[in-house]
Amino acid sequence: MPELTPPTAARRPSTREHHGDTVIDPYEWLRDKEDPAVIGHLQAENAYTEQQLAHLEGLRGRIFDEIKSRTQETDLSVPVREGSWWYYSRSVEGQQYTLNCRAPLDSPNDWTPPQLVAGEPVPGEQILLDGNVESAGSDFFSIGSYDVSLDGRYLAYGVDTSGDERFTLKIRDLETGQNLPDEIPNTFHGASFSPDGRYIFYTTVDDSWRPDTVWRHRVGSAASDDVAVFTEPDESFWVGAGTTRSGKYIVFVSSSSVTSEWHLLDAADPEGEATVVWPRRDDVEYSVEHAVIGGEDHLLILHNDGALNFELVTVPPSNPGTGPADARAVLPHRDDVRLEDVEAFEKHLLFGYRRDGLTRLAVWPIDSDSSIDDLVPRELSFDEPLFSVGASSNPEWSQPTVRYGYGSLVTPSTVFDYDVVTGTSVLLKQQPVRGGYDASDYEQKREWATAADGTRVPISLVWKKGVTLPAPLELYGYGSYEASMDPSMSVARLSLLDRGVVFAIAHVRGGGEMGRTWYENGKTLTKKNTFTDFVDAANHLIEAGYTTPERLVAEGGSAGGLLMGAVANLAPETFAGILAAVPFVDPLTSILDPSLPLTVIEWDEWGNPLDNADVYAYMKSYSPYENVRDDVKYPRILAVTSINDTRVLYVEPAKWVARLREVGAPVLLKTEMSAGHGGVSGRYNAWHERAYELAWILDVLGLADEASSEV
Repeated sequence: MPELTPPTAARRPSTREHHGDTVIDPYEWLRDKEDPAVIGHLQAENAYTEQQLAHLEGLRGRIFDEIKSRTQETDLSVPVREGSWWYYSRSVEGQQYTLNCRAPLDSPNDWTPPQLVAGEPVPGEQILLDGNVESAGSDFFSIGSYDVSLDGRYLAYGVDTSGDERFTLKIRDLETGQNLPDEIPNTFHGASFSPDGRYIFYTTVDDSWRPDTVWRHRVGSAASDDVAVFTEPDESFWVGAGTTRSGKYIVFVSSSSVTSEWHLLDAADPEGEATVVWPRRDDVEYSVEHAVIGGEDHLLILHNDGALNFELVTVPPSNPGTGPADARAVLPHRDDVRLEDVEAFEKHLLFGYRRDGLTRLAVWPIDSDSSIDDLVPRELSFDEPLFSVGASSNPEWSQPTVRYGYGSLVTPSTVFDYDVVTGTSVLLKQQPVRGGYDASDYEQKREWATAADGTRVPISLVWKKGVTLPAPLELYGYGSYEASMDPSMSVARLSLLDRGVVFAIAHVRGGGEMGRTWYENGKTLTKKNTFTDFVDAANHLIEAGYTTPERLVAEGGSAGGLLMGAVANLAPETFAGILAAVPFVDPLTSILDPSLPLTVIEWDEWGNPLDNADVYAYMKSYSPYENVRDDVKYPRILAVTSINDTRVLYVEPAKWVARLREVGAPVLLKTEMSAGHGGVSGRYNAWHERAYELAWILDVLGLADEASSEV
């Protein structure tokens, strides 16, 4: 086959004018995926990329085999009790999708999950939903809602077969195994039953893909009879619905990135009117949990009104007041602790928070003599220097234990039940890693880089013992939406570590690792801190002797893809390669268009460049697409996207790659032609996709010819 030349997108100039600034964009025409020329261009890019990376086919196959060989393909999750059943999922070797199952309790007092053995039958098992059956005939398959009515009679589940995250909601009668006729198209994530099982509350989106309306559907009725019970007209807010664990309230939530408002509906009257807890106030976020302490009802409210890292207060449900001034403080604000969550049970409260850049859990037992004024949480302790811990599935109000998940960069995902009375944790399962994996063969460490403004930026690292430094290194980053990239073990990552690659996470500003201030200093008009923090982290790792620029690859996806595009322009000489997955690399064009999915909602994160000239100028100054340079040598770049992505449209990386090609950058574009924001569906397909990316990383690092995965 003759050598292909890099595809060159046609230049069809279009004009953008804002705040006295005129921009000529030659590649905006690529936005129209109904245009055969656009599809043809993407296919040409795919063909070119495939040819350029054909030499990695064998390595991709080896890495896929390594992931597969380390994974226990036939496996079961730890059962979760709800109602009269234990619910769990199982995977079967050779099958792409999981099977959702349940088995009956031995007795009403049965709180010990059954010990399920992979490959062995489970007494009384019912298969509720088999993704392998449901996905038949579809190139893509995803579940967006999954909820079983409390009485165990009905299952509600949402199906997406294109990747655009518009789900058809279906209802299955679990007694007959047959679906009811009342299907509901174009729903969003997160449908749930009312506690009595008679109704389903679900959300739909507006033309900009904003969840704006909560609907009530009576099980067994036509979708045309559904009632809109809560609609949010403000285009910067989205809505959701759920039920308190106590079963006392149905909850409707309306939130923007910086403001929230909760409404409670008496669950005994699902057709009644919901009442607001606290009226919304700009830049005040809060969440509500119903608790019963000392025989009294409480609404426990986490809020940030005058409490940047949030504080916990309590109000009576009958008279919650209008804000924190009417509440009683329970856990006051602390500068060094970011309160993130409180969960109420009949006999205990569970708290999730962050301190020193790590997640934490604490429990407070409740008995008949307990008083909210005596609340002193009991923190769970762990031995590793880096770890992630968080509440797992805990649906039952009266459960005597707390289910939580734990892991680290070397410890596989582990599930415990914590006995609130004895204060002991019982190991239920640690995810098996086949092939002789031994966590003691690896080292994990926390480093701190110093940013230009003196801020200390944490970096989490892991490598296989015996590796000689400086070594090849992959540096991962995200840094947006207060999302924290907490340490976790990855089976696929072993294919890098065992070849001598160091893996690192730069916990840059814009994320939430170090508290709310960390987020505030990496958004809107401080967004560039995210990018400079990442470069400073890379330089620290170079100066500390972990790696060299010639042996350093950066990776990030979505908003982390924006980070990748920005650092490619900011410090191209620092990296040998950059992997950008579904990258948000044309942010200004997107955020200027309110008709695009999520744009108005995103103004709280990035600012509103339509109305604010300063925001416009600031975003233009860092937009990767608009700041491609012709005076530097770019590293190798691989951009990966999906044609049906609703969150970050494929056109952004397509335009970016076209612009990079103009300046001779060694860039490749790979577009999945039947997938969405999360990439391909099905675990084997996902393993192939990750093997593709890891093979490219190893090629950039000069390790593609390694015959073995061993150091």
